[in-house]
Amino acid sequence: MSQPSAPVRFRTRRGRKLGWLVCNSRPPRNSNPFAVRLASLCVLLSLICPDNFISCATAAEPIHPVVEIEEDVYAFEPAHNGAGPMWCSGSTCLVRIGDRVFASGIETLKDAKPLNNCRWTLYQREANGWKLMRADATDRTREPSPLAGFLDGRLLLSVNPTLVTNREASSGPARPEILQFVASDLEHTPEVIRPQWRGQPAFTEHSYRSFAADGPGREFILLQNIGYTHAEWTFCNQAGQWFSGQLHWPDGREYPKPQPIRVCYPNVLLQNRAVYFCGVSDITEPYPEWRAFKKELTGQQWDYDFRRLFFTWCPDITTGKFRDWIEVASRDSTCGWIMPGDLWVGPDGTAHIVWTERALDERLRAKFFPEAKQSHSIGYATVYGGKLTGRRTLLIAEEGGSKEIPSAPRFQATLDHRLFLIYYVQGTDANGRRVSENRLLEILPDGKTGPSVKVNFHKPFTSYFTATVRAGSPLLNTLELLGQRAGSPQTISYARVRLK
Repeated sequence: MSQPSAPVRFRTRRGRKLGWLVCNSRPPRNSNPFAVRLASLCVLLSLICPDNFISCATAAEPIHPVVEIEEDVYAFEPAHNGAGPMWCSGSTCLVRIGDRVFASGIETLKDAKPLNNCRWTLYQREANGWKLMRADATDRTREPSPLAGFLDGRLLLSVNPTLVTNREASSGPARPEILQFVASDLEHTPEVIRPQWRGQPAFTEHSYRSFAADGPGREFILLQNIGYTHAEWTFCNQAGQWFSGQLHWPDGREYPKPQPIRVCYPNVLLQNRAVYFCGVSDITEPYPEWRAFKKELTGQQWDYDFRRLFFTWCPDITTGKFRDWIEVASRDSTCGWIMPGDLWVGPDGTAHIVWTERALDERLRAKFFPEAKQSHSIGYATVYGGKLTGRRTLLIAEEGGSKEIPSAPRFQATLDHRLFLIYYVQGTDANGRRVSENRLLEILPDGKTGPSVKVNFHKPFTSYFTATVRAGSPLLNTLELLGQRAGSPQTISYARVRLK
């Protein structure tokens, strides 16, 4: 079987976009046959009449971000339970349905002790700002509750209430639920949906859950971790039928003590019943020498590894057959650090992955890898047909070089399928001036990037969700953020940026 070619996007000299076109011997699942034939024709024409076609990779129109709204949504008190408002960073707490925008929040309960000492809240943006519409009146939880939405006006809130009635108890069993609201009438009592699982999984307040939706398809998937062996998943189609199963973790047989590699904080995307999953290793330090050295430093028996980025996908979730794990990136050799950023799948079926890296743990450098150099970077990779097709570093700050440290990368795709990256930068520039700002750049079809442009927020966002298609929000030429800003660590804020 021949391999698919790289995605190519063409534009006439008048700037008319023909979209992402792929010339494959075997088109991707659910592809439009006309689009595939058109792609082949355009490739042929570009060879016959090269003067009439130029690649978007060298002719991208510059972007001019305009901040239209920047405002606070709510303030919170730290719960001291190991979680926080941004804990479910792989999912999102911000959703747009038509002209309505919703945000879920978290409130710390003063009369309950950790871990289950929080309740969910639900906000809607109105003409004069944000309004608290609903709050959990009966149950307690630990983690924030991610949102998803359907184009037909249904708003979905993933909750994980504890079943422990003793407000002094620290942990115990929990019951995953989906609350289905009518977006146009949040005063109406939501429908409580009980997901159907295979068997009776032992869920707790540590759900590490992922919630993703296909907005146009009106379908969703929920995954929750069970210990260190696997995640339980359940999928609900538009007819209300449930499919469930288990996603088992990669096999860490290369460690001194072989073990499953638990994968956490994933970005999950559901599209035409295909599921794409990309997360980071999260296990107790697997190397005895490093673990012993860390214990001397901290006095703790444990320290967790976030160093290996893994990807898997299932072409049709109703079959339950996930493909083999792919290791996208690793900082295992120097005890570094990796955190997932975002995941987007283009019209041609290519999965685009972005993440943050730190090269090493400086506490261990002198003893274990004295020649290694520190760096902070944003990595980018593409996967097509279950195979890694490209990987590169988009931005980097390293010893002896740039001191502008990039972090918090998120994708924003536009209506014409241009792909942009919003990220945060802190540190010092080449002139020694302090830097703390958000920037935007375009990722071109050939993997190269356009110039970065500053987003002129009054206060830059240091960590944030977006109104992402992974939760059912529509593609727009507008970027929407919900998160924490510099100088306001206990306030969650919102911003809307128009991409001119």
